[in-house]
Amino acid sequence: MDAAHSAAHEGAKMAQAQDVSSETLRDLILTSLDENKAEDVVQIDLRGKSSMGDYMVIASGRSSRQVGAMAEKLVATLKADLGRLSRVEGKDTGDWVLIDTGDVIVHLFRPEVRDFYQLEKMWLPGDAQPPSA
Repeated sequence: MDAAHSAAHEGAKMAQAQDVSSETLRDLILTSLDENKAEDVVQIDLRGKSSMGDYMVIASGRSSRQVGAMAEKLVATLKADLGRLSRVEGKDTGDWVLIDTGDVIVHLFRPEVRDFYQLEKMWLPGDAQPPSA
């Protein structure tokens, strides 16, 4: 592939990244997390509740190593399949990794850290009770 064709291909991939619906993006994220053995996966519809994105996905990994690996694989999948670059914070420690894909915000936790912050409770309706463990 010559340089001009390669550049055109990359440009087409980047344009395609802009055309992906938030639902398609969310589904790819959920598939990646499932394939990488994420636990207790929760998706929260943010449409009409927040301008930060359309969906939030929260999941746990059994260890810092698994959380970091899930984050790396997810970011690589989004780039390879959709040409979408993501902002990542916290991957070095692996306790809580935030992946901002634009339309979908992903939080990956070690179980103890997730239990401490209880992020899901912030997005439940005021009169709803969180699921009991």
